[in-house]
Amino acid sequence: MGSAHDVAAYIVAQAGPLSAMKLQKLCYYSQAWSLVWDQQPLFDDRIEAWANGPVVRSLYNQHRGQYTVHEWPAGDAATLTADEQATIDAVIASYNKLTAQQLSDLTHSEAPWLAARGGTPLNVRSEAEITRESMRDFYGSLASRGDTQNV
Repeated sequence: MGSAHDVAAYIVAQAGPLSAMKLQKLCYYSQAWSLVWDQQPLFDDRIEAWANGPVVRSLYNQHRGQYTVHEWPAGDAATLTADEQATIDAVIASYNKLTAQQLSDLTHSEAPWLAARGGTPLNVRSEAEITRESMRDFYGSLASRGDTQNV
């Protein structure tokens, strides 16, 4: 298993320059679908339910202050297995067509982010964790009923 930085490095290498917010959402969806398809996480880093959607704080600490991310030297995409890369490739192929705001809006409509935030208003800061279990359960239920329009 790699780190969130390795996943970010792979995404930037495959998708090219993208906004920091979009990178965060693609990392989140890569983790979520890996939990479903591969039955294992891509990385151990915690995902938090921030106001603009899921955020991996360790990635945020690296890209803080940047709008567009052109490279990710903090990670090594080569550490990812072929299966991990295939999962990320499927996520990129599906979700990269959406804007960062569309991805944020999508996460706001899904159970893992909603459950982690509880009753916290949309514009209020939160550091609540989005658990792997909630991600696996929600996206697994989408897969089992064939409701994977985005993937």
